[in-house]
Amino acid sequence: MTIGQLAAAAGVNVETVRYYQRRKLLAVPEREVGSIGRYPESALTRLRFIKRAQSLGFSLDDVQVLLSLDEGQACSSARELGERKLADVRERIQTLRALEVALQGLVARCSSNRRKVSCPLIEVLMRSDVARP
Repeated sequence: MTIGQLAAAAGVNVETVRYYQRRKLLAVPEREVGSIGRYPESALTRLRFIKRAQSLGFSLDDVQVLLSLDEGQACSSARELGERKLADVRERIQTLRALEVALQGLVARCSSNRRKVSCPLIEVLMRSDVARP
């Protein structure tokens, strides 16, 4: 398949395929002089792997590590990488929960202060001393 067909089948654009090639995540197909490069089915499988890993929050550097693992050591190394990613996700969830509580309070203050000229939500956002959750 051509680069355009590969990109379409994976749901990405051609520039994404080229970027992954520059990052050495995807091999550049061999081509004869003057011919169009043809990608094997394995390139589509690899591209889908990259996209699935990204959708789970893995960076391209993480994906590179996952792709480089040998079958024998893959499980323990992949598990370690997955555990680190899971810890990151849990930390982000805690941050988002704190943000949710803060926003709920501000929205409630906006609802209860309908007669005031200034909005508490806007006032808080305008202050430079507001700490991030």
